[in-house]
Amino acid sequence: MTTGRFITFEGGEGAGKSTHVRLLCDALARAGIEAVATREPGGAPGAEQIRALLVDGEPGRWDPMAEALLHFAARSEHLARTVKPALERGAWVISDRFADSTMAYQGYAQGLGRARIEALTTAALGTFRPDLTIILDLPATQGLARAAARKGGATRYERMGLAFHEALREAYHDIAAREPARCVVIDAMRSIDEVQAAARDAVRARLGVDGLS
Repeated sequence: MTTGRFITFEGGEGAGKSTHVRLLCDALARAGIEAVATREPGGAPGAEQIRALLVDGEPGRWDPMAEALLHFAARSEHLARTVKPALERGAWVISDRFADSTMAYQGYAQGLGRARIEALTTAALGTFRPDLTIILDLPATQGLARAAARKGGATRYERMGLAFHEALREAYHDIAAREPARCVVIDAMRSIDEVQAAARDAVRARLGVDGLS
């Protein structure tokens, strides 16, 4: 039985997930809560090796099912090596992406369908799910522009084309509509401070945490 809390940030490319993971971890630390920042794909040594296979190379490098399986292989390592040990010691884990990304990217945008991804999710995770998922929402064109402005060059996913990224945005809205008790959608077109304030409000309201500043 876990005693910590697991919060995930989701959304398209350039939505600001990594920034808000860091800022929320800082706020939790100020409130006296141990917080672990992590990411997917990745977050554990073996999972980081798989990440390189997924984010590098040409857009058509993988068959969608092979791609989904790689994500779940990395996720299994992430859970076993990082997420569950932290939760069991009472820490809060804040992750940049989790299983909703595989549902959105491979299930919706790459056409595998919900049923296949749900089956893989059950096989890999059992009943384990995030306590709260914060979806950062913005138009695909804006997200891609932000991503292009970052240093390091475009990732494989960023090169998949505007239609793909527009499908992702629709996917996340559908995921949120299906699970409103777990998911909160935040307008990521606002300033960083405004988005982070909304994220902290969601944590306070959904998980009963006071003292976040």
